[in-house]
Amino acid sequence: MNTLQDALRQAACAGLERLDAQMLLLHALGRPPHDRAWLIAHDSDPLPTETATRWHSLVERRRGGEPVAYLLGEKEFGGLTLQVDARVLVPRPDTELLVEWALQALPAPGLTTPRLLDLGTGSGALALAIATRRPDADITATDASTDALTVAQANALRLKLPVRFAHGAWLAAVPGERFDLIASNPPYIAEGDPHLAALAHEPISALTAGTDGLDDIRAIVAQAPAALHRGGWLLLEHGHDQAGTVRALLGAQGFETVSSRNDLAGIARCSGGCWPGAR
Repeated sequence: MNTLQDALRQAACAGLERLDAQMLLLHALGRPPHDRAWLIAHDSDPLPTETATRWHSLVERRRGGEPVAYLLGEKEFGGLTLQVDARVLVPRPDTELLVEWALQALPAPGLTTPRLLDLGTGSGALALAIATRRPDADITATDASTDALTVAQANALRLKLPVRFAHGAWLAAVPGERFDLIASNPPYIAEGDPHLAALAHEPISALTAGTDGLDDIRAIVAQAPAALHRGGWLLLEHGHDQAGTVRALLGAQGFETVSSRNDLAGIARCSGGCWPGAR
């Protein structure tokens, strides 16, 4: 009978990264996916027969390109464990940069309740991560996908976070409402981009936006002023080479204090601006 160490060795020969294989093996064993210390301490344990079938299925699905988060059914983001599946994008670490900027741009806690809008919420990652750190904020999250909203609402319910959800395309989901901050991680990959092949298991509608990837960002920038209070902020995540163009779009629309924020690799991945006027 194979041991746990043998199973990991076979996964490595099949081309799986060690961390991915460890997390999937722990999942097959019914253990927390980050309990790698346990796995190391028990590497000579036999792989139970009833576990082997689950394990081999996970390995084959991962070899086929399915994200580890979908196989586990969860992904950590902003200190939260979010349930995810093929109805939503897997939350990326880059989006945590958007969370931090939003927290800095929100009005300080005080006499009024700050209002935040998360456009295209997907799994709810952005809205829920902010809700845990600004419980005083009134947060609305929208998505054009009813499937995505189902996932996000389930995450909010499980985490007991009071986020309001609305269905619709961008600002059409919240007609007539105004906010202190609008944040979005919209689709920004160009149609036909060769990198899409590696993302084949994720919803294409949440990835691509026109021939240059900027169609949805253009729509949000054009629509946002009507939904922002004076002095409110619009913050957008975008592609690694789109910062200059996004800043130009914001400036042309009339936003002020336009700037970008860099990720840990020094690449500008978020851009934003303030709608003129005092709050």
